[in-house]
Amino acid sequence: MLPSELVRRLDLGLEGDLPHLEEALTHPSFSNEQRGGRRVDNQRLEFLGDAVLGLCVTELLMERFPGAREGELSMMRSALVNTDALAAWARGVELGAALRVGRGAEVAGERDQTNVLADATEALVAALYLDRGFESARALSRKIVASPLAQLASGSLLGRDAKSELQERVQARGAASPRYRLIGTEGPDHDRAFLVAVEVDGKVIGSGRGRSKKLAEQAAARAALLACAAPPEPAAASEERARAEPQEGALESAGASPAGGAPPERPVNDRGPHR
Repeated sequence: MLPSELVRRLDLGLEGDLPHLEEALTHPSFSNEQRGGRRVDNQRLEFLGDAVLGLCVTELLMERFPGAREGELSMMRSALVNTDALAAWARGVELGAALRVGRGAEVAGERDQTNVLADATEALVAALYLDRGFESARALSRKIVASPLAQLASGSLLGRDAKSELQERVQARGAASPRYRLIGTEGPDHDRAFLVAVEVDGKVIGSGRGRSKKLAEQAAARAALLACAAPPEPAAASEERARAEPQEGALESAGASPAGGAPPERPVNDRGPHR
């Protein structure tokens, strides 16, 4: 596939020259086979693109999930920009077909290798950053994570069921299966929200809200998974926060996690490994 066809597929309104595009699409195996001249590949751009993509996705997550904590945001970012996620997007736009690879790499099928596609995706972000500025890089970054982000926000664990994963993790530690308990409901009948807590051995490990009990349970399971991934909080800070926050506030914070729909924009009673 020609680079111009790839640009068209990206649907970013990119017109004119992109001086770094060819470099972004050049695998090291191709440059290694060239004789004489300046041999360049996409590894330096991949290094830059990794940082630019990470910044753009971090910005997006803070915008979409204002109630999420640092540990939650870190876990979400890793899920969105890991090698497999980037390669999945690359396959969707047939990025591999536009890569320049060496003869040996072509025979070995490296054009469709997950790490090769992920590196090329990051290099492409860097190329747009250098040639068209941060806004273009941001637009591409948002396209790259659009699909997994939608799954994240809907309560899906990026292809896995959050409740199933939580049960596997809990049972692997020898504990009893998680138990989901309906805490309450809120809102009018036509716009009802359910509040659910998930317990293990009688201890609440997560809570969440959703437009149905099923979505609320998924939200609670995700909150529990994210809590497990977050760094431990100092005991003094934890006790002080517990005294300062009522239970309803905690539920609202958990509801702002990426499960069971978009986070509430107003108070509940008023309606609303990078790799």
